[in-house]
Amino acid sequence: MSTIIMAACWPLQGMSPAQKAVLISLADQASDDGVCWPAVGTIAKRTCLSERAVRDALAWLQASGAVFREYRPNTSTSYTINPKRYDPAKAPEGSKRANSRKKAVPADAAPGANAAPPANAAPPADAASPADAASPANAASPGADAAPAPADAAPLGGQMPPPNHQLNHHLTISESLPAASPPVEKVVATPVDAVETQLQAACKATWQAYSDAYFRRYGAKPVRNQTVNSKVKQFVQRLGHTESPEVAAFYVDRVSERFVVQRMHDIGLLLSGAEGYRTQWVAGTAMTETRAKRADQSQSNFDAADEAMAIIRANRENQGARA
Repeated sequence: MSTIIMAACWPLQGMSPAQKAVLISLADQASDDGVCWPAVGTIAKRTCLSERAVRDALAWLQASGAVFREYRPNTSTSYTINPKRYDPAKAPEGSKRANSRKKAVPADAAPGANAAPPANAAPPADAASPADAASPANAASPGADAAPAPADAAPLGGQMPPPNHQLNHHLTISESLPAASPPVEKVVATPVDAVETQLQAACKATWQAYSDAYFRRYGAKPVRNQTVNSKVKQFVQRLGHTESPEVAAFYVDRVSERFVVQRMHDIGLLLSGAEGYRTQWVAGTAMTETRAKRADQSQSNFDAADEAMAIIRANRENQGARA
């Protein structure tokens, strides 16, 4: 979590509660450079929003300049938060669902000129009475106090009562209730989200171990950017979640090779020699230039001794054959 990014995001205005919740969730997982890579499902679980709402909020935040998304193949999407570039005027006025709600007719709006009268409306003054009607086709609608239909009268097939202002159908006592809808299934995190969360936790622990060791050795924090984050992720994927933090700290604390020290224990050198540094960490000793020369000299001496013994054995065999 970066308190710097979080403190810069809280005062931002001009966005909906869902958009603010997604922005704060990203800031809570971002580094001091504003970089993070959570999955959409993870953001939805943290903000109690649907994945569709999270995607709408991310699109709006990207359009407003507050968030930059980098789509990377075969890996998670990277997000960079930049509160200084936030401009709500650049973003669209609202989502599609909000626009559709604005276009809906209000409950108290006046009906159109040719709108049908409500079911219980009184007939006009000059309307023909039921007794004077020539046929059922042109008969006037009965009033509210009209006699009810017989009990054995056939119901109107497929006819439903008029909807109310909230677009919900009124149900009378004689009408059957609709079947209960099936319960909504609880959204469960997919294995992909679980693996992504574990990888993020391992990357965070590895960077923390490397950064602490770097500060102990050089008295300053290492630079962290998107390129560094990518190398840390590759390092964790090569060595595994458990050993990566220990090997990263060992690399800075114990490895004193000249070209490594000259490059101030660069994270790129750690990635390129990941397996070798892991072997040194398991053995508990760092391979220095002097130790490498001694090992090479010892091997040369062993080779020379073996060659001398082979010559002596060959001479003895030749003498025995002559005798």
